[in-house]
Amino acid sequence: MARMRNSDLQDTIARLEGENAALRDALGLDGPSPVAPVKVPGAGYTRHRNWSWTLLATVFIVIGAVLAPAATVASWAKVQLTSTESFVATYAPLANDPAVQSFVADQTLEVIQANVDIPGLTSEVFDGIIALGTGPGATKALEALKGPASQGLVSLVRSTVGSFVQSDTFAQVFQDALRLSHTQLIATLQNDPQAAIAVGSDGSVGIQLAPIIERVKTVLLDRGLSFAAQIPAVNRTITVAQNTSVPTLQLFYGLALAAGAWLPWIAIFFLAAGVAVARRRALALVWAAVALAMAMVVVVAGIAIGRLIFIGSVSPSLIPSGVARTVFDTVTTAMTTTGVAVLVLAIVVAIVAWVSGPFTVSSNLRGFARSGATWVRESAERHRITTGRTGEWIYAQRTLIRAAIAVIAAAIVLFTRPLTTDLIAWTLVIAILAVVVVELVQRPVVKVPEPVQDLEETAPPVTAG
Repeated sequence: MARMRNSDLQDTIARLEGENAALRDALGLDGPSPVAPVKVPGAGYTRHRNWSWTLLATVFIVIGAVLAPAATVASWAKVQLTSTESFVATYAPLANDPAVQSFVADQTLEVIQANVDIPGLTSEVFDGIIALGTGPGATKALEALKGPASQGLVSLVRSTVGSFVQSDTFAQVFQDALRLSHTQLIATLQNDPQAAIAVGSDGSVGIQLAPIIERVKTVLLDRGLSFAAQIPAVNRTITVAQNTSVPTLQLFYGLALAAGAWLPWIAIFFLAAGVAVARRRALALVWAAVALAMAMVVVVAGIAIGRLIFIGSVSPSLIPSGVARTVFDTVTTAMTTTGVAVLVLAIVVAIVAWVSGPFTVSSNLRGFARSGATWVRESAERHRITTGRTGEWIYAQRTLIRAAIAVIAAAIVLFTRPLTTDLIAWTLVIAILAVVVVELVQRPVVKVPEPVQDLEETAPPVTAG
């Protein structure tokens, strides 16, 4: 109790000294205040306690900021690994990329030529015709046609494969393969043999050709090319990336699947705890938002650096650099978007915390805004436009209404996935408009001062004696 009284006394003295200084400035008096400083027992302990709370708040904010990058990646990974539609939406664009289409077409043609001897089949056809009995001139002409006919057949197969991989049918086949192969980790991280994308133990990331070749085989047979029946079921994966860190990434994904549900909330908890225990919460909120923004800058910069390292580590003989670039961008686009969105959110929170905080400039700005709202209300009332009792009720409940607007806006940002910059911007705009509307429609209750009675009426009766 003594410590509490000392603290209260110190605060009261500080407040009185501030009011005294303000009055002297207003009256134009110079010189130090005549009030001598009072030494309060236990003041040193109070300063030490304040310093301890500040240190604890700093530690909490730093921990939250350090966890924020991992929480962002884990949250992104959880969405990608648990939502089939999100997984398909991430990887399906690969089927429409020209570099990937060209690479798939070349590899598919290579598989067909490796399993079907097109020159041999062509030669057998011409030999069968010659065996029927052709003259020397016809035989010579037929022999000369074997090479062009074989090349023409290869060209036909090439154009058929090329047309197929550029068609909507190929894109649909690719999406179907992704959708069927995706059961959380099975598609890319557990190496399902039916998956369209596979990850090898050596760090290779590849696209399986089995469903593609099977569909090409059907198209060739429909066109009357009976030799396509000899194309066997091929279980082959073409490598689109090679990186020894991919197995480590697999392990990280497994951990991220579990951590994605709770790690973001832990980071938010530490940031919120740092603000809650701080002696100056408004300033702590500003610094917590700045720390979160810096953490998101690290995330976005890390993705950019990882892109350069990933593309540089891929051997050009294994995969074209354009395909490697497309694959990396496809995988990381959602995570980059999330990082940028959280960065924008942190900047917005920092600005809002500063504007609403007890700082000189922000206080002046709020006073200017309130004066503008008051002028608008008074102008409207002069034109007989008023909100009446509804405005009076809104004024009485203004603090609760503002808190409700803040809670709803925060809930939208916290629980909506995926988090995008547009979502944050629109949420902020709508919240600001709601606050402005509340400020304009509220009607402060003006208390009319009671009339002062005459002294003769209020004076007690005087009795003699």
